[in-house]
Amino acid sequence: MVAHNPLFSGRWTIKKFNATVVNDIWPEVAFFSLVAAMVALVSEKTSHQLVIPNQLLTVLGTVLGLVISFRTSSAYERYQEGRKMWTNITIASRNLAQMFWIHVPFERDNKGEQKKITALEAVIEKKTMVNLVQAFPAAVKHFLRGEPGVYYQDLYPLVCILPRYANLPPAEHTEDDMLPLWRACEDEDHPYDPKSRNIRSVTDSDHDHKAHTNSLPNHLRAETLVEGTESDKSWFRSMNGKRASTRRTFDPEKVLPTVDTHRPLEPARNPPETTVYDYFPIFRLFRWLYRLILRRAKPAHEIKREKEKRRKRLAVESNVPLEICLALSSYSAFLIRSGLLQPALATGVTNNITMLQDTLSNLERIRNTPLPFAYQAHLRMSLWLYLFFLPFQIWINFKYLTIPGTAFASFLLLGFLEIGQEIENPFNYDLNDLDLDSFCLNIQRELQQITAHTSPDPHSYIFTGWNQPFAPADRRTAEQMIATGEEYVRPGSKDEPGMSSIRRTLVRSWRDIDHMTRRHDGVRMIIFLTKAWFHKARYTTSYNRYCIHNSKHLNNHSNNGFTLLPINVKLLRGPCGRAGPTHA
Repeated sequence: MVAHNPLFSGRWTIKKFNATVVNDIWPEVAFFSLVAAMVALVSEKTSHQLVIPNQLLTVLGTVLGLVISFRTSSAYERYQEGRKMWTNITIASRNLAQMFWIHVPFERDNKGEQKKITALEAVIEKKTMVNLVQAFPAAVKHFLRGEPGVYYQDLYPLVCILPRYANLPPAEHTEDDMLPLWRACEDEDHPYDPKSRNIRSVTDSDHDHKAHTNSLPNHLRAETLVEGTESDKSWFRSMNGKRASTRRTFDPEKVLPTVDTHRPLEPARNPPETTVYDYFPIFRLFRWLYRLILRRAKPAHEIKREKEKRRKRLAVESNVPLEICLALSSYSAFLIRSGLLQPALATGVTNNITMLQDTLSNLERIRNTPLPFAYQAHLRMSLWLYLFFLPFQIWINFKYLTIPGTAFASFLLLGFLEIGQEIENPFNYDLNDLDLDSFCLNIQRELQQITAHTSPDPHSYIFTGWNQPFAPADRRTAEQMIATGEEYVRPGSKDEPGMSSIRRTLVRSWRDIDHMTRRHDGVRMIIFLTKAWFHKARYTTSYNRYCIHNSKHLNNHSNNGFTLLPINVKLLRGPCGRAGPTHA
């Protein structure tokens, strides 16, 4: 079977090209190729020989290769660890949703801290907590991407139910009472009025908010792409603001609750736009100079205002995933106090919430602990020096082949170095990063599948005509066996009714399954001879080798119920022009 090659599978597009590191390293490769061309031309066309001894070439190349390999391996370990942490989030989310949905009872009585509620209220309560579990991976996604706050289309509809103030009604709400989850998300452009009524309340029918989740003005639902986003477009399309008209639309946020909000919500996925600077990095120098000149041209009061606004934004921080874990822990404590969870299940709920917190800490460690700057800078500068002096050392042997040789060496070494730097933080929007959006959507689908489970009575599907529990020894259905109204007896047997007959039936099923699911050497021999019948005579040699190699092993299995053919078998021409086995 031919191995799958991702480089040549599917259609070659700009998106696949951007997934490579060619557009990141080509300026450096071009620079060192020009240095090699300069060395070759000067050494060939003039009397000067730009040659230096190459004694250190092998040693330095080996050392740099090992260091770059270590750099790439350490970055890939971080990539793999990030994927494992997201697997832990998936497992814990499934477990919590199953425990909340299946094991928390629907019917409750007035006992202790329990309050009698209807089945509808119990379902709403449990489904709400499952929605909070669904909100956790979305919050972790935005947290890892450096997107603070909760005002996102895939997060706010799920967490907007959480309280905003420390003092509950009828106490007056003030800005000082606002909890950290919401205090850190507010800004001057969209202030929240604490004296306003609950905009999500059904009784507030006269408010002016629209009955849907608002989005940013420049983000239209109908323009969300399936196969890519703004970053997938070429730089000239991103500058012109045009979109590919042939792509379909995809809007997973439509299935979330429709709520009102006092400020626009940002899109669930907001990658940076691809510009000309991504393909021509040299132009970033001119952009930096332009911004520097423009910054000096700004009035002093505007610069001071921007600094104060940035300082105020950083003054209050809130860990949104941690706030969701606190809400889940509070609900777990309520269930334990009310006696709605058995001790073993309460331990399971606590362990899974702890797993979410541990996973969050590990993901935060991966994101906030890059390789030391000194290590990265020294490695890159050493590689630059090695590639710069490489053509001076190999010109004497390669002549004009020095140019493509230097270009290939630059592409190889710089490519591995850039790959390690790109996958070091696998949580961003790069095409080689982990697909966090896909992980969140998979968790969302699985949680909804759990809540669609009806927890039926096992007797409703066990004793039916679809169930054959004793197959293959007994092909009768459970409904037919129960309808006899007698003790079990296997059909066609003279066993005594009762458990002894059941045990013999189960042993018979094991014997049949063990025999039918094993392929013995005799069976392989028959299959081989059948294939040889339909092949040409050139397979005679391989067949004889097979028989000689397995002769002793086949003779030991001659009593397995198969008739083994003699070893000396000749493939002769059959009547239809095919080769057929005949005994010698």
